[in-house]
Amino acid sequence: MRRASAGLSPVRAGAILVMLLSAGAVYGVANASAFSFGHVVLEGAAFTDPADVHRALEGVQGENLFGLRTGLIEAGLADLPTVQGVDVAVSLPESLVVRLEERTPILVWRVGARRYLVDADGRLFARLGEDAAQAADAAALPVVEDRRATSAGLSVGGKLEAVDLDAATRLASLKPADVGSEAKSLSVIVGDANGFTVRARPDSWSAVFGFYTLSLRTPELIPGQVRLLRSLLIGREPQLDKIILASETDGTYTVKPTPRPSTTPAP
Repeated sequence: MRRASAGLSPVRAGAILVMLLSAGAVYGVANASAFSFGHVVLEGAAFTDPADVHRALEGVQGENLFGLRTGLIEAGLADLPTVQGVDVAVSLPESLVVRLEERTPILVWRVGARRYLVDADGRLFARLGEDAAQAADAAALPVVEDRRATSAGLSVGGKLEAVDLDAATRLASLKPADVGSEAKSLSVIVGDANGFTVRARPDSWSAVFGFYTLSLRTPELIPGQVRLLRSLLIGREPQLDKIILASETDGTYTVKPTPRPSTTPAP
């Protein structure tokens, strides 16, 4: 015996129609030019050049937003040296919202006329230019001037040696009051001849802290050197010229030359 077909009921027919309409709508949306990527909303970019972000997105410009894989876009943006983390989200009808988590600068590292932002890992992640907003964001950061010949090759993406970063952050954090000085400010210089040097500003005395290594003469020596510098400055700061801090307890200094008295003109 053969059972007669029940045929296509109105309910089944309606369900199939809805499925077809939905599939057509999804296809239409996924291919509609109205939803093509054409605009970037950039957030959190204090040190990142917006042009670098746009260049990183050139490959997906004009593509339909429903087909974009934001994970791949995030991975590409994460390669920018200023970026610590990134989140990319679709904003209909035509925008991508890019939220950047930038690296946090702790120092400005100056090599000649070039100034680089350095993070806690010692990475030089951005170069400061003429942008006023960037300059304002970096104005409160301590500055270390690097005069070593080998540092001429430093550039964005480079990384400082751990021992140099340790010594620089310790010394650059010093205030005049920390060493018992009446100076307006202190500057830090690292060079080939004397290693790390701290100078009083305006020009007064200089204190040679020297070279540091990871094992023999580590930056752990610095707090003791600071105490020694303070003991040498108190009561004699105006007379001191150059101070050499060989260790936590061993320090020498030279005094400024005494001005010669002017000759009294003959009557």
